[in-house]
Amino acid sequence: MRPRLTATNGLAALTAAAFLIILLARAEVAASLQLGFIPLRVALEAPGAWLPVWLTPLSATLVHAGFLHLVMNLLLLVWCGREVERILGPGPTVLLYVVGAYAAAAGHYALGPTTSYPMVGASGAISALVGAFAMSFSRPRPIVRNFRLNRWINTLWILVAWVVIQWMTAYLMGLQGVMVATGAHVGGFLAGVILLKPLLLWRYRRA
Repeated sequence: MRPRLTATNGLAALTAAAFLIILLARAEVAASLQLGFIPLRVALEAPGAWLPVWLTPLSATLVHAGFLHLVMNLLLLVWCGREVERILGPGPTVLLYVVGAYAAAAGHYALGPTTSYPMVGASGAISALVGAFAMSFSRPRPIVRNFRLNRWINTLWILVAWVVIQWMTAYLMGLQGVMVATGAHVGGFLAGVILLKPLLLWRYRRA
């Protein structure tokens, strides 16, 4: 049976293809510096830059620090993305992914506007899908009597778990924990939580 062509599969294929091209070209360092999001570039010009800084939140999703980094992100992208796409549709899912990438960059910038090292990887954009997935499919435990409060507690727990997973992945790769863009994961996640309902209302506006 041939795999179904979906927006989620398309994003995953594009991300994997970009990683392979960069790897085969042996351009990992150049790609990170040129395509990654560097907060300091918002205030300073970068002569010789491949792209304007406002495009780098998107291009950063195509650059990964290693094979494990890529695999972990692709697993979460496919797992959460296909379920979110099932309820939102392909267009809104891609929109959520793109907005998540920019929200991730905003979160990363907010915690370090003078940071000079690049933020790379799709985990910020994927965080938006994780946030939408958490709001749609997770089952909150009855910690308190208020259902909505239980839901938000559960969502917060998923956010913490997601950030911890990213930290653990970084340590397994031999990177320092400080290199994990926690602000990016929080920013992307919040974008997914906030945009889920408006996107659902838009999709089913004629129902």
